[in-house]
Amino acid sequence: MGMLATFRVVNESFRLALLSLRANKLRTLLTLLGVIVGVTSVISVITIISGLDATVATAFSSQGSTVFSVAKRPLVITSREDMIKFNRRKEVTKDDAEVIQRLCRTCSSVGTALNGAGLVKFRENKSEGVSIRGVSPTMFEIENTTIQSGRRWTDQEAVGGQNVCVIGYDLLENIFNGRSSDSVIGEEIRVDGIPFEILGVATPFGKVLGFSRDNFVYIPFQASQRIYGSRSSITIHVKVADSDAFENAQDEVRAIMRNRRGKTTSDEEDGFSLESQDAFLSIYSSATSGIYAATIAVAAVSLVVGGIVVMNIMLVSVTERTKEIGLRKAVGARQRDILLQFLIEAVSVTVLGGFIGIIVGYGLAFILSLAMGFPVSIRAESAIMGIGVSLVVGIISGLYPAMRAAQLDPIDAMRNE
Repeated sequence: MGMLATFRVVNESFRLALLSLRANKLRTLLTLLGVIVGVTSVISVITIISGLDATVATAFSSQGSTVFSVAKRPLVITSREDMIKFNRRKEVTKDDAEVIQRLCRTCSSVGTALNGAGLVKFRENKSEGVSIRGVSPTMFEIENTTIQSGRRWTDQEAVGGQNVCVIGYDLLENIFNGRSSDSVIGEEIRVDGIPFEILGVATPFGKVLGFSRDNFVYIPFQASQRIYGSRSSITIHVKVADSDAFENAQDEVRAIMRNRRGKTTSDEEDGFSLESQDAFLSIYSSATSGIYAATIAVAAVSLVVGGIVVMNIMLVSVTERTKEIGLRKAVGARQRDILLQFLIEAVSVTVLGGFIGIIVGYGLAFILSLAMGFPVSIRAESAIMGIGVSLVVGIISGLYPAMRAAQLDPIDAMRNE
């Protein structure tokens, strides 16, 4: 009988809560708003970053922890002073790469790249800001670049100074008006005004964080040095056969490069930058952690404001329904029945706000994912957390008004006008 009575009280409390929400639509909207904003913020950011995490992990998983690079300066420079310091370093040269290849025992493959950007034209069509990379043949293996149509250049073609290239998939659309990859083999394009014959089209890499990785032209390393200057600093890419040897390989390469720059053990500055995908993932992780922290701060403020609004609205509701409370007590309702009724009413409001926030949050995440080109990663735990937070806010904000209603004297309440 006790369980049945409790169920009836709970059921009646839900019914009264729904009636109250329907009767005061504007008040309900204002009550829900803070909770909706808070839950929406958390759900949308968690969903978006989970999708980004999956995309970034997939993008870097092809190489794993087996590839690192040596360059004059790091890819991420945070201040003008650092830029000046890095620009004073000696150039990284092809000679450095050859010494690493000869002396590094744990390095399975060493490649060179000269990176730039330029204008690519085919007849009247042109594309600006295309990545122009002069690469050694080993770079195709190091970066897992495969050919969809055609072929790569041979060593003889590279050494012979022939202007040949492999293009990224985006150029099929950008300058060839959507032609098939097979049909452009043998065509001549102009890279910064210099003619190059297309030998192959690379298999698409796809996008990372909304940015395409297929807008490029690969040319032989020798051709890039001839065109852009042999004194330009290059990037050396090193691959190890086994991830267990990764740190040893880095130590070997660091020692070789420091020795070539005359560094002693007392010199803290290497005079070059040695970077791996772990460094990029660390930067990415720091950025997303900052976004998480900012979102949680915004959500916390929204939920606190929402909780205060819920408490104030419930206090108003208690005042307006004083005679109703007195009448219920007069016919036998206990303090805990009144407490449960108003507590359930407060929780109903916040949980409803939580459900709406979850739906809106997932919707915003889906729209942003379509715009930026990465998959949505819906996590059940984020929805459970949203409902859990809403439930806690409802209990905390509704407890005081419910206790106040439960402690009303029935005689005084019945006299209230």
